[in-house]
Amino acid sequence: MIRTLLLSALVAGALSCGLPTNLPQLSRVVGGEEATPNSWPWQVSLQYSSNGQWRHTCGGSLVANNWVLTAAHCISSSRTYRVLLGRHSLSTEEPGSLAVKVSKAVIHEDWNASKLSNGNDIALLKLASSVSLTDQIQLACLPPAGTILANNYPCYVTGWGRLQTNGALPDVLQQGLLLVVDYATCSSPSWWGSSVKTNMVCAGGDGVISSCNGDSGGPLNCQAADGRWQVHGVVSFGSLGCNYYHKPSVFTRVSNYIDWIQKVIANN
Repeated sequence: MIRTLLLSALVAGALSCGLPTNLPQLSRVVGGEEATPNSWPWQVSLQYSSNGQWRHTCGGSLVANNWVLTAAHCISSSRTYRVLLGRHSLSTEEPGSLAVKVSKAVIHEDWNASKLSNGNDIALLKLASSVSLTDQIQLACLPPAGTILANNYPCYVTGWGRLQTNGALPDVLQQGLLLVVDYATCSSPSWWGSSVKTNMVCAGGDGVISSCNGDSGGPLNCQAADGRWQVHGVVSFGSLGCNYYHKPSVFTRVSNYIDWIQKVIANN
């Protein structure tokens, strides 16, 4: 009964997801641009404690009042984590933003750090306390289970990752337009080949715009027909040079893990 009520609450909560109060400025990350402040209000900065300071390591998406979706490869059992919510600038104490400790990390049971190309690079972080939703902090919508995006579907990757290969980390949130590359193309020998599986989404590969180090775990935001933004991907891996031609950013395909996400939240 508790599980049923919780899943009903998740569905009800989803009715108010994916519609930012501050609308993103959309144009045609690496090769990207500064996002409009708080226009991706489910985006969080995952940070770890190091010598008394908090350091950004990955992105993530708020999917429930006390749960964040991120990548499994972002999580180390030896580190203490928190998430920053409602932030645009990582260095500025912005009114309405929150820093909340992570009380539990649940990594997908089939994740293998030595076999990144197997996929399952997904994790859920339980927050130490639930957060209230505001114009700055909102829930991400998740796509219906099994959804496959069409080739060239326009999506936006967002994050505080490096602006170029081995480049600087930005202080403010970046966004970059990426077009989805279908599995048949992305798994072909001249693209990613067998490194890409059907539980992943490829996007980009134009040699200009891509995700990069520090974007891991963050969302691939794609707008549905009803205008809501859905998180279809979790940044997983890319080429050693962040924006190589025909080496698009590779994301964990969220629609493949809807049942897993619901089960973890219900049981924890």
